[in-house]
Amino acid sequence: MANTSYQPRLQTKYRTEVVSTLHKKFNYKSVMQVPRLTKICLNQGINGAVGDKKLVDVAVDEMTRIAGQKAIATMSKKDISNFKLRKHMPIGARVTLRGVNMYEFLDRLISVSLPRVRDFKGISEKAFDGRGNYTLGVTEQIIFPEIDIDKVSRMTGMDITFVTTAKTNEEAYELLKEMGMPFKNIRKEN
Repeated sequence: MANTSYQPRLQTKYRTEVVSTLHKKFNYKSVMQVPRLTKICLNQGINGAVGDKKLVDVAVDEMTRIAGQKAIATMSKKDISNFKLRKHMPIGARVTLRGVNMYEFLDRLISVSLPRVRDFKGISEKAFDGRGNYTLGVTEQIIFPEIDIDKVSRMTGMDITFVTTAKTNEEAYELLKEMGMPFKNIRKEN
């Protein structure tokens, strides 16, 4: 039986600090209106997966180690003859994190992985989609401590999407900033 009393550090921080800060800042009528992080999606397209099927297996294995949860291969949706691509061929890897795994991954990303990026000055605040979601592009998988640099045959990047219940970019920005995301420029207060 799993230990049900365990709570990740960032989940506790969200409940104790972030909710009250955002509630005051945006003057919500109810605490339930405060935006929250619902899931984190990791997605990776594999260049050359059509010619070499082992690349997808390696990517699924690496992503499973990074996320701490089993990743799955993504399949192509249609035939594209110019790329020698057939429908239902494996072309990438993805994993969706929720709950404890999501908060644990976010904590590792903020405190360990992002500072390992070469010449890191913060993440861009321009990658919000208008509906309260944020997508971060990572160019090298070796920033994650779970990946052994000596065993990496090729550098691959991935997209990390943070899905929130926020209605606007401003609310999502404040939520992620309060959770500890290292944005480049602090927006000017009105």
